[in-house]
Amino acid sequence: MDKLEQIEVETEPPSEDPPAAYDLGFRAESLFHPTIRTISHSSHNIFEFSPQEFRRTHYKRVSDRDWNDWKWQVQNRITRFPDLEKILPLSGQELQAGSGQDLLPMSITPYYLSLIHPFDPDDPIRKCVVPTGLEFKKGLGEENDPLHEDRDSPVPGIVHRYPDRVLFLATGFCSTYCRYCTRSRMVGHDSLGHPEKWIKAIDYVKNNPLVRDVLISGGDPLTMGDDQLQYILEKLRAIRHVEIIRIGTKVPAVLPQRITRSLCKMLKKFHPLFLSLHFTHPREMTEQAAQACSRLADAGIPLGSQTVLLKGINDQTSILKNLYHKLLVARVRPYYLYQCDPIPGSNHFRTTIEKGKEMIQGLRGHTSGYAVPQYVIDLPGGGGKTPVLPGYYQGRTSTGLVFKNFENRHYVYPDQSMAENQAGMNLVAPENIAGGAQ
Repeated sequence: MDKLEQIEVETEPPSEDPPAAYDLGFRAESLFHPTIRTISHSSHNIFEFSPQEFRRTHYKRVSDRDWNDWKWQVQNRITRFPDLEKILPLSGQELQAGSGQDLLPMSITPYYLSLIHPFDPDDPIRKCVVPTGLEFKKGLGEENDPLHEDRDSPVPGIVHRYPDRVLFLATGFCSTYCRYCTRSRMVGHDSLGHPEKWIKAIDYVKNNPLVRDVLISGGDPLTMGDDQLQYILEKLRAIRHVEIIRIGTKVPAVLPQRITRSLCKMLKKFHPLFLSLHFTHPREMTEQAAQACSRLADAGIPLGSQTVLLKGINDQTSILKNLYHKLLVARVRPYYLYQCDPIPGSNHFRTTIEKGKEMIQGLRGHTSGYAVPQYVIDLPGGGGKTPVLPGYYQGRTSTGLVFKNFENRHYVYPDQSMAENQAGMNLVAPENIAGGAQ
C-alpha cells in the first residue's frame, strides 16, 4: 500500500514535522500541560509542542478511522468559544472576541487545531483562525466588500470582472475560517450552495461565449460532497467555450483528509483542471498535507499556491522561503503573494507595500525562480489583481538600460534602439555602472 493511501486507512496518523519549539517562560501553567515537554536550551525554558500529544490529550477516545475521516473532522469543528477554551487558554484579546457579535464565524477543524501551540498567543497558526478583539476595530478604507464583487455579480454566485473568465461562488461554507477572509461578509452563511443557484450560474456561463476560464470558489468547494462537485464540473465541462476550470481551496492545509482516492479519481475526469491552494505558513505543510498535495498531483492536476502576506505571521523572508521550498517539494508552485484585503477589522493583519516588495526582493535571486511568486494587490473598488514589483529598472547609460540585481549591483542591458537617439541625452557614465558600482 502506498503512503498516500494511508491517509484514509492507516491505523496510526502519519507523523508530522518535528515539533516546533517556543520560548514560553511567561506562562507558568505550560509547565503542567500534558502536551508540552520542557527542555533546556540557552538557559531558557523551551517547550516542545507535539500535534500527536495534542490528539492523545484531547481526542484520545477518537479512533484513527474517525480522525482520518474528513466528514468526522467537519462535524467536530470547534465553533464555540466555550469549547475552544477547554483546549486553548485564551488571551484577553481572544476572550474579548468571544463576547462580541457580528464577527466572522469561528470554525477550526480538530486537525488544524492540533497544529496550534496551546500557550503561545502569538502562534502564527493560532492568529490565522482564532478571533481577537482587534477585529472590532474598523480602519480607514475597510469595507465589507472591498473588491466590489457584489457589484460585478450579474447573477447570484457569479462574479464577472475580467472579459474571458468568471468566478463561480459555489458555496459559502469552509471547514476552517481564516480571520482575514476577503469574503467574511458571506462565508458561514451558505446561501449559495443550492442547485437552483448553481443552475443560474451555469446558464450565465453557457450564455457568455467569451468566458473560457471558470474559477470555482466560495467558501471552499472541496468541502462539498463528491456528487455535488461532480455535478458542477460536468455541467461546466459540457460548455464548449469553457477551456479550463480552476478550483480554489484551502482544504489540503486545514482538512487534508478530504483528499481521498475517490475525490481524485473523480477530479481527473475533467482535465484541463487546475487547483489554486491556500498555504500561509510552513507549519501547515505537515506530512499529511504534503501527501494530500502529492495525491492531487498524481491525478495530473497542476497545483499553485496563493499566500496572503500577514503581519506577524509570515512577513519574514525566511518564513516565506521555508514555505515555498516545502510547497515545491510537494509539487505545488507558489503563484501569488497577496496583499491583505481591507475587510473590516483587518488592519492588524496588513503590512505596508514596502514590506511586500522587501519579501520579493529577499526571494529573487536567493532561491530558485519557481519559489518566487508574483506579489499582487487586488485593488479595492474592483480594479483587479495588479502586480507590485521592486524597483529593478534604474535608468539608462550611453550603452543601454540599467538594472539592479538581487545583490543591489547595477548591470547594463544593451538597447539597440538607443544608438540612433543618444544626442543630447543626460546619461550615466558606463564606468560608474559596470562591475557593480553603486
